[in-house]
Amino acid sequence: MIRLPKVLDAWQTPAFKEVFEQEVGALDRSLLPLQPGLSHGSHIVDEAIGVMLLSAVDAGSSVQVRAGIFFSSIIAGCSCADDPTPVDRNSEYCELQFDIDKRSADTQVRCC
Repeated sequence: MIRLPKVLDAWQTPAFKEVFEQEVGALDRSLLPLQPGLSHGSHIVDEAIGVMLLSAVDAGSSVQVRAGIFFSSIIAGCSCADDPTPVDRNSEYCELQFDIDKRSADTQVRCC
């Protein structure tokens, strides 16, 4: 379960955008549904992601945030010694929606 307590504390303050981008950027990538967002590669590279806040709205019992996520992928070959497939990084982008519960900071994430 993802919890974003710092983001919830920053809601409706000038620091919200910065806090959201930092806290989400620090999450373990395996917690985010990035695989459906792949368009160039077949495997997500385990490295830092970029986060861009697109919108945030009060939805009653939750805060709904839409964000652009920048990450890298590779096209994995067979890993044989004579495999001609180069292991190049591909730039990837997807949009995710974060539904942050206002009472607990528990967060549901889904692809947009």
